[in-house]
Amino acid sequence: MTQTIPVEFEGATLQARPGETLAATLIAHGVQDFRTTAGGQPRGVFCGMGVCQDCLVEVDGVANRRACMTKIVKPVTVRRGAHARPLQMPSATAGAGGAGTFPGVREPELREPGLLVIGAGPGGLSAALFARRAGVDVTVLDERSQAGGQYYKQLGVSEQGVLPADAQHRRGAALIAAAREAGVEIVQDALVWGAFEPKEFIATVRGQSVRFRPGACIVATGAYERGWQVPGWTLPGVMTTGAAQTLWRTSRRLPGRRVLIAGNGPLNLQLAAELLSGGATVAAVVEAAPAPGVASLDSLLTMGLAAPSLVAEGLGYQRTVKRHGVRIVNDTVIESIDKTAGGLSVTLARVSGETLPQRIEVDVVCLGYGFEPANELLRALGCVHDFDGRRRQLVTRRDDAGLTSIAGVYALGDCTGLGGAKAALAEGVVVGAAVAGALGHPPSAGLLEERTAAVKELGKQRRFQRALWNIYASPLNAPRERCGDTLICRCEEVSFAQLESALDEGLSTPGAIKRRTRIGMGRCQGRYCAPVLDEIVCERFGRSRDEMSGFAPRVPVKPVTIAELSGHGSDS
Repeated sequence: MTQTIPVEFEGATLQARPGETLAATLIAHGVQDFRTTAGGQPRGVFCGMGVCQDCLVEVDGVANRRACMTKIVKPVTVRRGAHARPLQMPSATAGAGGAGTFPGVREPELREPGLLVIGAGPGGLSAALFARRAGVDVTVLDERSQAGGQYYKQLGVSEQGVLPADAQHRRGAALIAAAREAGVEIVQDALVWGAFEPKEFIATVRGQSVRFRPGACIVATGAYERGWQVPGWTLPGVMTTGAAQTLWRTSRRLPGRRVLIAGNGPLNLQLAAELLSGGATVAAVVEAAPAPGVASLDSLLTMGLAAPSLVAEGLGYQRTVKRHGVRIVNDTVIESIDKTAGGLSVTLARVSGETLPQRIEVDVVCLGYGFEPANELLRALGCVHDFDGRRRQLVTRRDDAGLTSIAGVYALGDCTGLGGAKAALAEGVVVGAAVAGALGHPPSAGLLEERTAAVKELGKQRRFQRALWNIYASPLNAPRERCGDTLICRCEEVSFAQLESALDEGLSTPGAIKRRTRIGMGRCQGRYCAPVLDEIVCERFGRSRDEMSGFAPRVPVKPVTIAELSGHGSDS
């Protein structure tokens, strides 16, 4: 049996599996609240992928460490994060008498690869592999400690009694291995926080700032789940579907014993099947879309012809859920969540507005109400975007080869508009071929045949996705009631009532409202509140959403420490 690693947490000793995240360790031992906000409210894991910044804890005296991104490789001492707790002065910057001194700014190291790929998910790895096989010098940057992205999350633990890697894990591992064997440099724990015209980037790599000035770049940063701003959505134990899936697929830890999964889309059904396989009780899968009927037959046929293996996977998840007696409640959403002595109490409502009388008591609520493209770097570079009203998201304007409106800047996958992992794999080949040719490395005849096959596959996957979302189409765009003390901005704890007050003052732009209320000024940098604010402002003043209607992109696109900015960060 694998040796465990002791984690001291608030005076108690917890046993962690080597390679799992700190968040997984804490949740496995019943800890849901990880920090306290400025308003004194407890918070825990929400996004599970380093975006929301709500799981901040203190590790070995270092504050503001993301528990969901911190791997357990050695014994550590952990405390809950606390707002405004005095920070420990690093010994390297302590001067005479213990006073802090600034050691000066180090010029960041400059690297100039032929091709820089940002994001090691299916699309990014596929593009990197193809370009490298064509002869291009390729570097891939990824924020996580393991490549694979959200779809190909790799299992980080291995011990007796833990379910082994499944087919999805293995496909991802094969792609990662192929890229490395071909000579692709994959740099892990690399947080890209700045993008500058024409195509220059700066990243924190193991605590040090590094500039990248490539011949060409591919942005493949994926997407993150939308917020669902209803009463109780910030409570510990309320997390995204993706966060719960990450706990299971990377660490084989359940988010809780009794789980409610709610939202819109097929990922929720997959999560239910996976948690059931781990021994969880799924109270229900609450789906905003109506149940498929006769009108869905054309879409189902299209899906079956375009991607039969994906249809088979979906049917397998459905069989698993039904075999365990889990209710699938269609045309329904979460209306509110309350904290109780025994966990969480959930109120449901029909999409049409009728509140359901029965409440559901669970340990954990998983929310999966759609995605927002992680397009911050593309917007910072000035790439043109168009607003997709049906999907309520900005879509990067590109040509058929993935080239954006900026020369040498390519983009693919879910950061450009949701398309799915299988489409991203095929798209990676197409974009990789285009970049290789543009950099003076025209693909060989054999590689061109692969590109031709990828174009056909991409067409099939896009047909599949269109049909899939026809089936999951819902008239619901947002929670029915967005008002009162319910928070729109979880970071700065700004309520809808405070927003309404700003609107009543005559403030009519997101920027002005941000300055007045602090909506969007928190650690997640508006990723959850900005789209909601933009919708409300545009509706209120009769405008249409577009790339200019929300917040302007700002550097850094993710929080970075002053020590890292100055070249004195730590890789611990």
